Amino acid sequence: MRLLTPFVNEPLTDFTREENYRKMKEALDHVRSQLGREYPLIIGGKEVYTREKIVSRNPSCHSESVGLVSRADRDLAQQAVEAAAKAFPAWKNVPPEARARCLLKAAAILRRRKFEFSAWIVLEAGKNWVEADADTAEAIDFLEFYAREMMRLAQPQPLTPYPGEENILEYLPLGVGVVIPPWNFPLAILVGTTAAPVVAGNTVVLKPASNTPVIAYKFMEVLREAGLPGGVVNYLPGSGGEVGDFLVGHPQVHFINFTGSKEVGLRINALAAQIAPGQKWLKRVIAEMGGKDAIIIDEECNLDEAIAGTLVSAFGFSGQKCSACSRLIVVGKVYQEVLDRLAAKVALLKVGPADEYGVDLGPVIDQASFNKIMQYVEIGRREGRLLVGGKGDDSRGYFIWPTVFADVPPGARIAQEEIFGPVLAVIPARDFDEALAIANDTEYGLTGGVYSSNRFHLEKARREFHVGNLYFNRKITGALVGVQPFGGFNMSGTNSKAGGGDYLKLFMQSKVVSERF
Repeated sequence: MRLLTPFVNEPLTDFTREENYRKMKEALDHVRSQLGREYPLIIGGKEVYTREKIVSRNPSCHSESVGLVSRADRDLAQQAVEAAAKAFPAWKNVPPEARARCLLKAAAILRRRKFEFSAWIVLEAGKNWVEADADTAEAIDFLEFYAREMMRLAQPQPLTPYPGEENILEYLPLGVGVVIPPWNFPLAILVGTTAAPVVAGNTVVLKPASNTPVIAYKFMEVLREAGLPGGVVNYLPGSGGEVGDFLVGHPQVHFINFTGSKEVGLRINALAAQIAPGQKWLKRVIAEMGGKDAIIIDEECNLDEAIAGTLVSAFGFSGQKCSACSRLIVVGKVYQEVLDRLAAKVALLKVGPADEYGVDLGPVIDQASFNKIMQYVEIGRREGRLLVGGKGDDSRGYFIWPTVFADVPPGARIAQEEIFGPVLAVIPARDFDEALAIANDTEYGLTGGVYSSNRFHLEKARREFHVGNLYFNRKITGALVGVQPFGGFNMSGTNSKAGGGDYLKLFMQSKVVSERF
């Protein structure tokens, strides 16, 4: 594949152009015409319908069904593992270049259906147009990037020459894996966490998030059209308690690729560490588990850029990102000015159904999330001073207005616990050293940011701000595939660095063959 061009990120769509606006409206109408359909499991390439269903609902209008998806039980989970194990011997022997071509074909299909997939994301996940488009673009990026990475790793790997011997290092797939992606990036993370182990030669059981199973099924359609053999990816929606735990503990499973909450990630890690009867390997857990991310606004900085970056970081997709800014730490004399300007900007943000063009914040994902976030809003009223927001309405959809609390103590619950909603805690700091100490005072370590024109402060943060992805003078969300490999420290996970040059190696093992002549 010598003619393959170097990787470049998929461009984002400009919806101010009439043509793109029209295409998105048409895609939304097209997707709406398909709402309420039933979808099967896919095991070994065959469709399996079950009596029990997962009902996927539009979070902007919770009376509207997006689709009814078959729900797996343990017997079907066993069948899915067996199907993956049966498909593995043939798939691992498919040349890496051919496996990469499947991803490149899938990327081309997804690019042609870009508006359609973004429309599914709008209606099933509640992302606004811009956020949904970025989700789809990132999914395309993962396919394109990991295809090229597999071809790179399939080449002869450099070793120190030794006289009279041939020494070769090659990468081999692990076997059957379980992929458990989240609902908040229902296409991008699902695609990335699935495509990487598959292009590396593994077969997987994909258990999509119960909030967004229809988008996952639509991606299975793409894989089928791209020529992926049956059994390489097995689509298995189901509950975590029944199906998830069973898959994680299964003796034929080699690895678990998980993105989600800290609590679930820790449970998966504990279950995977237990050796099941007949198991011959240590299971690998690749986990991305969340964050309590902070932006520091220094006294010396461009406040216009700092406030704009904070708004996007804190309230993009209603704060439902593990990388979202949920703590704003403001240094010294600019504290009150930041509060005043931030409150004015937040009050202008538009909340409404995600399918309406120009909406800044759509709904949160479901009733449980709505209730949890509103409980944190009540906690925030006791722990800080409500600056703006604090309102929620779940009568039609799950809408929560962007909320900012000022004068929050660093040890407060809203400054320590992951809320996963549009709630921002603003914390004053006397100086930059104290701001940095506050930023690090959390069990997480995913993303962080500093707005400063002070080079000494930036370099100190470069050394001491303990996060996996650190951003200076820009927003702390929106890591680009190939540009900013993503993954954090501490309770934020295993530092997987998705979208980077090390990621595929997590799903492979290296073998060295030495021959003396």
